Amino acid sequence: MATFTRSDELAGAEFVRADLTGARFVETDLTGVVMRGVEVAKVDIDAPWLVHGERLLVNGVDVIPFVEAELDRRFPGRADRRAADPAGLRSAWATLERTWAATLDRVDAMPPGTVDVSVAGEWTFAQTLRHLVLATDVWLRRAILGVEQPFHRFGLAGGEGDEDRLDRSEFATETPSYAEVLEARAGRVEMVRDVLATITADELSVSRANPWAPAYPETTRSCLHVILEEEWEHHRFAVRDLDAIAATDTTT
Repeated sequence: MATFTRSDELAGAEFVRADLTGARFVETDLTGVVMRGVEVAKVDIDAPWLVHGERLLVNGVDVIPFVEAELDRRFPGRADRRAADPAGLRSAWATLERTWAATLDRVDAMPPGTVDVSVAGEWTFAQTLRHLVLATDVWLRRAILGVEQPFHRFGLAGGEGDEDRLDRSEFATETPSYAEVLEARAGRVEMVRDVLATITADELSVSRANPWAPAYPETTRSCLHVILEEEWEHHRFAVRDLDAIAATDTTT
């Protein structure tokens, strides 16, 4: 099976009558890709950065509004991830806490070792929680609170781009236990809750440096929105994979 990586020059390539059956695209930029007369039966697309104002056309129909509405229906409270005022943000975070608590209870009831099962090469449940620790450290502790060394040693970066921006000497080289992951995660969840408990409308508009790209300004509000977005998207990934694990358990 051929593998094409970031270094390959495929931008602008043209595929004519090519057989891509079963091909897998991971963390791949498909912006502006045009497909004509294609067979797309059983295609599975996961694009967490779909936003209103962009377009994803299927037979001339922009499907983004339909996808977003369906995700909001499936995950009650997700629609509040862009709340603009302190009360709305507090409510949005409280809903997220309840949602994650229910998912943690679900995992506890599943077979031992479930938290370390990877589905199709994706992060395990434990790794997902570790990434959310890092996301909180980046967007709350670094961007909003200005903590000089904001990172918990058990945080997990999202990919090569994130890895390049981090001093890996600050992070653990060993894999933490699930109990240690839960402790780190609970501490970061509490930090967000504490900040939201006292934040004011004026503070939400304070300018902040984007922790990944300082040249692009953020606000406290937009940083909190990133945290909420990360939480909901990774919860969706986690539930998707837990469903797959549960389905496998019932068929074996």
